[in-house]
Amino acid sequence: MIKFWYKRVRLGVLTENPELDKELAQIKKEIKEKVKKKFSGSLAIRMVDSGSCNACEAECNALANPYYDLERLGIYFVASPRHADVMLLSGVMTFNMTPHAKEAYAQIPEPKWVITLGDCPVMQAPFEKNYAIKAPAEEHLPITHHISGCPPSPLEIIQGLLEFLRKI
Repeated sequence: MIKFWYKRVRLGVLTENPELDKELAQIKKEIKEKVKKKFSGSLAIRMVDSGSCNACEAECNALANPYYDLERLGIYFVASPRHADVMLLSGVMTFNMTPHAKEAYAQIPEPKWVITLGDCPVMQAPFEKNYAIKAPAEEHLPITHHISGCPPSPLEIIQGLLEFLRKI
């Protein structure tokens, strides 16, 4: 989060960059093709917060706005892990949330993948392992892909999803 505020103070408030629109259009096109090919046109993601500050979740909310519009690409956030293909995990693995994250993972039907979002699940956040924190997430769940950042921007999240789709 400190990196975010340092960048905000240094650069000021920025709107979307029209120069990146072409790059984003290419990314969206490739994501749509890969989702159609690998998931029959519909990739369902279950977002699990295992103890975050909610900055990553706020950035994920931006993915539903008209500029990014993940649903148009065939990517949906679902309320039940039983309907999901992928778990998107944010936050440090806290003592209280670890069993619930494991249970949500167990409920996702096979084949299933876990993507970690932000610096917290990989212990790059300003937290140390103690009695309340059972991180890193890779000790508890099989992590397929990681999207770094504190918090990652919506563009970084989309790029991370594309890297994940290329990887599997």
